[in-house]
Amino acid sequence: MLDGRCELSNNAAERRAKSYAIGRKNSLFHTSVAGAKAGALVYSMIETAKANKLNVFQYLYILLLYMPDHKDDPAAVEILLPWSSFIKEHCTGLIDVETITPENKPQMTL
Repeated sequence: MLDGRCELSNNAAERRAKSYAIGRKNSLFHTSVAGAKAGALVYSMIETAKANKLNVFQYLYILLLYMPDHKDDPAAVEILLPWSSFIKEHCTGLIDVETITPENKPQMTL
């Protein structure tokens, strides 16, 4: 290896893949290709939220709260990525599901 920025092992990737393998064993296999793709998508979102030190439940809650209104808007989708400042502000710390409801959700500035 000539690039000193590369890690010598892939332990971090192995640890993240392990949670998907455990989940697969707990659900007794996916029964369709579409189900396997959906499971991989959800696990990927959860692991990416964990890697960005987010409250995973709060992140999924915010996604489900905002995505129906903004799913076709690339700028809004960009704001809902786990590393955006909007998500960092609303998805770190304690769960505040009672304070952020569909009626009083904070506005996203696009």
